[in-house]
Amino acid sequence: MISDGEIADSGAILARFLKMTNLMIIKNILMYFMLVSAWSVLPAAGKEKPNIVMVFVDDMGWADLSCFGGKSVNTRNIDRLASEGLRFTNFYVNSPICSPSRVAITTGQYPQRWRITSYLEYRAKNRQRGMSDWLDPKAPVLARELRKAGYATGHFGKWHMGGQRDVGDAPLISEYGFDESLTNFEGLGPRVLPLSNAYDGKPPKKHDLDSSKLGHGPISWQDRSVITSTFVNGALSFINRAAAAGQPFFVNVWPDDPHSPFFPPQAKRNSNNKRDLYHAVLDSMDEQFAPLFDRIRNDPKLRDNTLVIIASDNGPETGAGSSGPLRGYKGYLHEGGIRSPLIVWGPAFLANGKAGTINDTAFLSSIDLNASLYQFTSIQPVARLDGETLIDTLLGKIETGRKSPLFFRRPPDRPGTADDPDLAVRDGIWKLVCAYDGSQSRLFDLKADPAESTDLSAAQPEITERLRIAVIDWNKTLPPDTSTAEPQKKGAENR
Repeated sequence: MISDGEIADSGAILARFLKMTNLMIIKNILMYFMLVSAWSVLPAAGKEKPNIVMVFVDDMGWADLSCFGGKSVNTRNIDRLASEGLRFTNFYVNSPICSPSRVAITTGQYPQRWRITSYLEYRAKNRQRGMSDWLDPKAPVLARELRKAGYATGHFGKWHMGGQRDVGDAPLISEYGFDESLTNFEGLGPRVLPLSNAYDGKPPKKHDLDSSKLGHGPISWQDRSVITSTFVNGALSFINRAAAAGQPFFVNVWPDDPHSPFFPPQAKRNSNNKRDLYHAVLDSMDEQFAPLFDRIRNDPKLRDNTLVIIASDNGPETGAGSSGPLRGYKGYLHEGGIRSPLIVWGPAFLANGKAGTINDTAFLSSIDLNASLYQFTSIQPVARLDGETLIDTLLGKIETGRKSPLFFRRPPDRPGTADDPDLAVRDGIWKLVCAYDGSQSRLFDLKADPAESTDLSAAQPEITERLRIAVIDWNKTLPPDTSTAEPQKKGAENR
């Protein structure tokens, strides 16, 4: 016969069992919803891993593409992708100049963390500005993590994160996680160097800034006007081999011909005017993209599983490209220096009804793009990133963008004057610029005033003070360069 005590003990055991069972059920339900949320942006179950092609153009202005309002050049091949994809008008690169901009989109972190705050130069110039000679290979690189996950990874075009001028001991591009690379005079490994032909009766000039003396890879010389085609052909060959092997791919195509000096093909060289030459180069570059874009668009397997991203690394050089209504240009922290056109194309990934539309609401940046591609490919970053994961925004599923403030610091070789701020921060519709010590603060409402023409700091003292403190505190967390270490202002150096 079972005693009352045994019954009580059995009841207690049963109660504990039911409690544990309920906890396990609740835990499993929570884990299920976490997994569903994490995978909601990924391709449907059973599909292959998505491919990514990132086109990062050198020194192209926010308003140069005809799909962004440009009137001088009909960029029909890029425009066609824009008409089938999404355009973002409030996309930022994280520096107004090339090397740090490229570090940001490569690492997903502010480039100041890696002491690359302006374009990489000769060693002595790098030292003078308090900069590294190359990107530390320990930095988090998306391509490296994708390769670990089975992706084929390729870089074709300008690098400029180490291995230029007299810096011949920088890591090769392959050390950052790329299976194959082809670059120009701003990197090491296989490279194609330009012959600049002005069609003035004189022989073409070599333009390599001493790259040919550095070794570390085979070198070929080619007319500058067709080098984008060489990068495109390299990318196409790489993509074809990956596709034939059934391997997902991540490919950078980073042309540099819109960077001065401008050498369009003879048929397009109708003037020696700087802006005319730039427009001719932009037109030629767009034509040279056609085989790459057509290859992806015309192959159903690639079309339905490839995301193509197009942006510029910073604003236009003065006297060349256009920022449209935006103030400023390359090298400066006003909108024209740091805002870039962004096109996202991927018919199988975009939300229904979003093809051909424009997002004027969301503001986001290169570091967010990097972080979002980890999420898109279901790869876990190996380090904490500064970017936010905004893949739903990039694919048109939601309209909102970055929630946290976005910070900027000027290159140390730019002057730093009342009209050329040291620091900048964007938070929602608001943008504040100021000197390193917080003086000369100016506040702009970018929704009403994208040209940054009306200073609202006196009318909005609380917002001004909040953003001023935020950007100063952010800058204090980063390694200094010579501009932050020395308060006196120096004259700008021309590249």
